Amino acid sequence: MLKAIFFTLILTITSFSLNALEISLQGARENHQPYSTLHLKAKDKFLCQEIKNDFDITVKIICAFSKSPSKKFKKLQNSFFKIDIEIKNKTFFLIIETFEKMKLYPMIFDLTKENTIFSPNVKLSYHWMIVGYKEEIPYIKPHKKTDASINFPFFLDKDMLPYVGSLDIEGKPVHIKKVGDVAGYIKIKKLYKNHKYEFCLELIDEVLNKYPNTLFKPELLFYKTKVHIKLKEYDKAIESAKKYLRDYSSDENVAEVLSLIANAYGKSGLVSDADYFFDRLFSEHADSPYVYWAYIYKGELLESSGSSSRAREIYIKAINRTKDLDVAVAAAYRLSKNYMSNSNLKLAAKYTKKIVDAKPEYFTKYMNKSMNLMYDFVDNGDYISGAYIAEAIFNNISSEYDEYEELSRNVGIWLGKTKYKKKALVALNKYIKLFNDGEFLEEVSIAKDALFFDVSDANFTTKLNEYNILMEEYSEDSIGSRAIYEKAKLLIENKKFRDALEMESQLLELIGEDYSDVPKMITDAAIGTMKNALKNKECNSVLIISSKYKIELSNKWDSGVYDCAMKGGDYALAKKIADKNLKSKNLEHRKKWLYRYIKLDFATGNYSNVIEASKDLISLIEDDKNSPYIDIYRYIFDTYQRLENSIKMIESIKDIKKIFKQSYKDIDRYVAVMAVGSNKKDSNLVIEYGEKVLEIQVLSDSYPQSPFIEFALYQAYINKSRNNEALDVVTSLNDIELSNNERSRQKYLLGSILEKLWRDDDAKIAYQEAINADKNSAWAELAKKAKELDN
Repeated sequence: MLKAIFFTLILTITSFSLNALEISLQGARENHQPYSTLHLKAKDKFLCQEIKNDFDITVKIICAFSKSPSKKFKKLQNSFFKIDIEIKNKTFFLIIETFEKMKLYPMIFDLTKENTIFSPNVKLSYHWMIVGYKEEIPYIKPHKKTDASINFPFFLDKDMLPYVGSLDIEGKPVHIKKVGDVAGYIKIKKLYKNHKYEFCLELIDEVLNKYPNTLFKPELLFYKTKVHIKLKEYDKAIESAKKYLRDYSSDENVAEVLSLIANAYGKSGLVSDADYFFDRLFSEHADSPYVYWAYIYKGELLESSGSSSRAREIYIKAINRTKDLDVAVAAAYRLSKNYMSNSNLKLAAKYTKKIVDAKPEYFTKYMNKSMNLMYDFVDNGDYISGAYIAEAIFNNISSEYDEYEELSRNVGIWLGKTKYKKKALVALNKYIKLFNDGEFLEEVSIAKDALFFDVSDANFTTKLNEYNILMEEYSEDSIGSRAIYEKAKLLIENKKFRDALEMESQLLELIGEDYSDVPKMITDAAIGTMKNALKNKECNSVLIISSKYKIELSNKWDSGVYDCAMKGGDYALAKKIADKNLKSKNLEHRKKWLYRYIKLDFATGNYSNVIEASKDLISLIEDDKNSPYIDIYRYIFDTYQRLENSIKMIESIKDIKKIFKQSYKDIDRYVAVMAVGSNKKDSNLVIEYGEKVLEIQVLSDSYPQSPFIEFALYQAYINKSRNNEALDVVTSLNDIELSNNERSRQKYLLGSILEKLWRDDDAKIAYQEAINADKNSAWAELAKKAKELDN
């Protein structure tokens, strides 16, 4: 029988219709115990039936409809009910399951209109109600029926109570509109489910502003807290959670909000506040499933404060106590990362495998962190765990992800390094099929071929082919491993060092008691490859191998290594080679390496070392004018030039002039000394080295320094009153191609010196030529003025 109901305090309402079918889901509390009602209404009568287990407990309710709704039905769920659909033979079924307990009632009476009621026993009704509850069903007192009982009607005429309907928390009638806060709340839940958190937050604020007294306020604050957590806005999450806990302390979501606010405080570094809310949750809601989520949040807080071991204890506690797969997987994930951070590879792998077996798609939830964990396993030699994670992510993402191809490659390559050769082959073939022009295609193809190596006899070619065949046939047998070893050994014996070195990854897998000389084989292959690269002047390969394998060849190869190091800019290697040869007892050998040491110091800017070492080398070669290291004099000059030491430049250029005479290599050095002379106003210095430059240009029939040299010499001759020589040097420019401005300058200077030599007519001609060469130049203006003075 229904007890008299004076009012119902409604906490949550979800209502929508699918054409003729209307579904209304409500939540409320009675005597501090939450319950929920589910109303199903249709224009035509429909069947609902309870499905009970062996203990006479209702575990499922199925309702059947002759027509399917035209709108798409989406699954519904709250803390009591889970509602799903199924269509069979054109019949539409609603399947209702409960997380607690439930009872089905046909609603054939309207107490606001009818005075008589009785206990109905019908199979079809326009309206069915399902009550979800925890321990005792609210308001309704169940009575056991017997076969002999009589179902008398009950008359309400004298006891009729006024119908008020639903009231809000202040006792005021509730008026629920079909659109507005209800529609907004439904949309908010949908946005949250689809991870559209920014839009969700915006709509929550909009609904709260528009409907400040909405019945959904606790749910809206609840979702607002969850959204802020998702967006890592922990201060805002704390603010909304505090408001929720203050105003709705008896709401059904309090336990979850306590876990969220504790987590938010922890993420904000406020440990004592976090502990307060953790303690509240653990003490006030010990049976809540969110206690186990709180274990995880608490573990994260402990880890962040450096208590890794205590965090592990809490994660393990969560796994052992929870019945929720999501909680167990989340705890296992954090345990795996925790153990990896503490170098416990075995236990990290153990919990990773648990996730792979239970819920592999979880790795995509924290994809970047999962990939880091994946590479941590591989870096520590656990290719199986790395491949497990790579495969789990690969199987749960689309090809649009940037990592898709890389993950496909990883699965095959890493499984190939384990005992799961057949799985590796399947994975590698899958990569080739999916990415027939992929970035890792060559590497994957080589790895695939490596699974089928073999062994045999006879000459080199025959043995090599037979090794390959045997490795193919016995890919999971020790014969295959032996074939790899023998093939590498054969390649080294036949000086195929580069090919042998390319087998390094395969050979490293063989390291063990049976293959104790594998490291030496790899070193021999690297040495052989490096020597061949030196012979072929493949300096890049030389430097890579030297760096990677720490190879030190015999002194015989020092010159080649030094040259490659200098060419590749590996000055540390070049210095190392030079240093050890400076100690040689062989004088000629020591000269060569002292010279190279000086070149190295010059290249690296160690000029003081250049100067000191040059003195030592000069003392060894000064009597040998044909020494191959005579170039040291040039390094000395260039060093002083970089140091801007003009006095030493003048001193050292004399040696260059004496030793190399008219060498074209030194033309820039002579010009540099001329510049020193110009700065010092030393005309003799300008003349001495300017004439040297002119000699070299004439001998080489190349005039890169003209007309700079001629103009500088002209001025120096003028300064020394050597007018005829000034005339000769400026006249020599007549046969050299000049720009218009340079030609104007040359002709003006020619006119000026002719005028000094009392050759006024020739001077006028030269001035006119200066004007004609470039009438807009400053030299043309000077020429005009000179002509005017003559007139």
